[in-house]
Order: sequence, then structure tokens, then C-alpha cells
Amino acid sequence: MSALLEVEGVSKVFGGVIANADITLAVPEGAIVGLIGPNGSGKTTLFSSIVGQHAIDGGSIRYEGSEISRLRVAEIARLGLLRTFQQTRIYGGMDCLKNMLISISHRREGLIDMLSRHSAEQVDEADRHLEFVGLYEKRFLLAGDLSFGQQKLLEFAMALMNGPKLLMLDEPTAGINPTLINGLIDRLKRVNEEIGITLFVIEHNMRVIMDLAQHIYCLAHGELLADGTPDEIRGDNRVIDAYLGAH
Repeated sequence: MSALLEVEGVSKVFGGVIANADITLAVPEGAIVGLIGPNGSGKTTLFSSIVGQHAIDGGSIRYEGSEISRLRVAEIARLGLLRTFQQTRIYGGMDCLKNMLISISHRREGLIDMLSRHSAEQVDEADRHLEFVGLYEKRFLLAGDLSFGQQKLLEFAMALMNGPKLLMLDEPTAGINPTLINGLIDRLKRVNEEIGITLFVIEHNMRVIMDLAQHIYCLAHGELLADGTPDEIRGDNRVIDAYLGAH
């Protein structure tokens, strides 16, 4: 598989603190790739750099072979590279359906469009995605009244609404009821296998990432510590020591 996303020698410093140091990794098209590491290891900083939320201090970020490290967030989103967040970014005072429709305006046009301008086809598409994540029956419920786990599912559906080629998920199972996690894993696998969306996933739940990802990168102290298949990562003493040392 060719690389859809290539990160080469990327570094990011905040006020003298090195958040990422010479990170190199690749996400093949059609794959599910995991990114793990203790808290403070630089995972979310790397995600933010990739989608243009802050400028990198060194290195290169290429998407579909083109340099994107100097592009703005909206420009990168229009290329089909989207992300979700640890803390959801939804509109609590709007119902789920309106959140879905607003997401189109943000990512495709860079502004909040009038809801009345959305077509019946877009409403049908929103309903399909809400049904896919299990929120169809709650489509007219205020998003702020959803549980945190349901809000994360809504944000996932909002991302799908924009037809990403590569979807970067930051802690998708955090805050989700353990009984619902298997269903989310199944949905992530389905969007990868059936729709062809490439996934790059930050995840602290080792059971989840070992079941989901085909290849995993591990960061520690802002540096790339190890990478390999789930079995290779599971048995890597450097990874084990990094996690044990974080507690």
C-alpha cells in the first residue's frame, strides 16, 4: 500500500519544551494505524500539527504526496484529512441533526451556513450516518443532553458527513460505556473496510488498539520509541517500560 500520510523528521517546541522530536511515520492508504504512548508523550501535538492547527518547527508532512505543513486547517480538511478530538467539539444547544448539517458548512465552506440551504439529500445522508453510529433515534435531541460517549459518536458521525479519505481519531473510546466499545470498534472497522476510509487512531485502551490497528507507533517523551504490528508492540520491553514508568 502506498503512503497516504507521510510524517518525516517533524519537530515541535512550545516555549523551550520539546513536544515532538524528529518524528517519522507513515499511514498507508486503506490501513488502520495506531498511535500510543503515555500521557504527555506528544501524540495530540502531532495530530494537531498534521491537520494544521499549529506550525511545525522542522520536518515535513505530506498528504497524497504533497506538502501540507504550511496549509491552514480548512484547506487541509477540504483535501479529505479530518480529525476528532479528546474533548468533543459539538454545539450543545443544537440537536444532533443540526450538528450534522452545520459540520458541512464548517469543513466545506469555512462558515456556518443557513440550515435552510441544506438539501433533502444532505438531510437523508445525515440521518444515515446518525443511524450508523446508533444515534438516529436521538437526532432531534439537543447534543448537550447526550452522554459524553454519545457526543463522541456524534462527532464521529459529523466527520463521516464530510467524506474523509483519512480520519484521525483522538481517543475515540474515552468516556464511552465499556459495553458499547465493541460496537464502536466494529463501526470503525466497517468504515475502513466498506467505505475505504483510512484511520489513524490515538488510543489509550490497549485492548481496543491491539484489536483495531494493523500497525502501531509508540511515542515517549516526544520521541518515536517503537513501531510494529500489534504482536510486536505487545512484546516490546521498551513499550512496556514506558507505560509502567508513567504510573
